[in-house]
Amino acid sequence: MIGLHFIYAAGGACFAAFAILSALDSDNAKRWGNAAFYALLAASFWAGDLIGDIGNGLLVLGLVLIAGFKLMGRGARVTTNDAQRADESTRRGNRLFLPALVIPVVALAGTFAFKRFPDIFDSKQVTLVGLTFGVIAALGVCYAWFRPRPVTPFAEGVRLMDSVGWAAVLPQMLASLGAVFALAGVGEVVGGIAGGIIPDGSLFGAVVVYALGMAAFTMIMGNAFAAFPVMFAGVGVPVLIGIFSGDPVRVAAIGMLAGFCGTLMTPMAANFNLVPAALLELKDQNAVIKAQIPTAIPLLAANVLLIYFLAFP
Repeated sequence: MIGLHFIYAAGGACFAAFAILSALDSDNAKRWGNAAFYALLAASFWAGDLIGDIGNGLLVLGLVLIAGFKLMGRGARVTTNDAQRADESTRRGNRLFLPALVIPVVALAGTFAFKRFPDIFDSKQVTLVGLTFGVIAALGVCYAWFRPRPVTPFAEGVRLMDSVGWAAVLPQMLASLGAVFALAGVGEVVGGIAGGIIPDGSLFGAVVVYALGMAAFTMIMGNAFAAFPVMFAGVGVPVLIGIFSGDPVRVAAIGMLAGFCGTLMTPMAANFNLVPAALLELKDQNAVIKAQIPTAIPLLAANVLLIYFLAFP
């Protein structure tokens, strides 16, 4: 059956290619650090379900050590020069974006089509399987249209990953941290603290604490998916749903939107806020955050009102 194992195999193959290309980049002084980082990621995709919790924990520690000791650096591999890129852009124009559109088209079509074949495709993972097929199809279109050398797409992938660096895996680690916090009972502790803050019988006060808590925990963890299990278990379920009979779907959905407001205001969300600044070579690494704060705060206030007026009968 085609499911998560297929997705992990494809992802592992990609990172394995990155590891090999990094090791072969003799002009990069930190090539072995890059190669080790990508090799560990490939191992996690290929063998994560075989090495157990301790094995995965050691693997994560290896990633942290490589990043913490700054053993990664941007590679020097170049596939095309500026003149070639400008020529391609002039000749092909906006048609260059067509391969990128293949991905969502195939993913959407696969989501509907694969459900018809439950014996072949895992019905719970059809969207992710469709997305993976979309990426492979887009790669095939690029090979057929642009006719690059076989290694070029992967070399460009390494270039992009080197620019992002260790921050590429930060969202997954922070989401995992949220699950650990939930299992450790942090939500109950937060609920106890919130109970002492919320005025007795105040629905609006409870909504404010929930929404601000989602934004604050997201700013700390860098990921709303990590904050959600803590705040939903601590305030959402016992207070907004249990005491005030709120609609669970609306409390959860709009609460996530409140968390996303925190994403806009934190450097912990490195993939959203620090990586763009690095790729654009901005002098101020917090420039993206500063530009987003005037939008994030009104949105957070709007989400408080949306929960208050829409989530309760």
